[in-house]
Amino acid sequence: MTAQAVQARTVVTALLALAVLLGCSGCAGGTAGTDVALGSGHARLHGTPLHNGVRLPAESFTDARGASFAPATDADRPVTLVFFGYSHCPDLCNVVLANVAAALRGATPAVRKKVGLVFVTTDPRRDTPSVIRKYLGRFDPSFVGLTASLPKIRRAMNDLHIAYDGTKRTAGGGYEVVHGTQLTGFVGTHARVEWDQLTTVADLRSDLTELAAVGRR
Repeated sequence: MTAQAVQARTVVTALLALAVLLGCSGCAGGTAGTDVALGSGHARLHGTPLHNGVRLPAESFTDARGASFAPATDADRPVTLVFFGYSHCPDLCNVVLANVAAALRGATPAVRKKVGLVFVTTDPRRDTPSVIRKYLGRFDPSFVGLTASLPKIRRAMNDLHIAYDGTKRTAGGGYEVVHGTQLTGFVGTHARVEWDQLTTVADLRSDLTELAAVGRR
């Protein structure tokens, strides 16, 4: 996906959010949500339901301890959140991770026990396992951080329909990584819902509570 496509997606997302706000200016709790069947349960979600057959990545990555980790078999929670980002990200990666951490802190112990987050770096050149461990520790030490070769990371992003458009030089001589910022929620090994960076902590916490209620491992 090109940088123009990433920008177009962002514009569309912003327009949709504006439409929701204009259509619900008198509401006191955000969007009304979307009903979606999950297994034998029926959840009302604020995120976008997914029915595209996407599954947790089966390939092995390297976790923050230097050990092998395959999300499809090693993620041990009923609900797994997957996010692609990098430690030098100037803004949105930090926002998404902070929102997930805040949503889980405010959730019940039963929900926190069922929900885990897997972070996959989009910048393996700078994000070594030790860097990832320190970075995620700022948000929630329980978050699992993964790295791998860039081709493997890009394959995983493509499988999950996450945009990756390479690097962009910055004024200071460094670089930023252009990538999609959606958060994908899996129940078991199947993708069920997607959230963008505009999702509020309250809406995310509500959705995680719904997913945890139907999630099994």
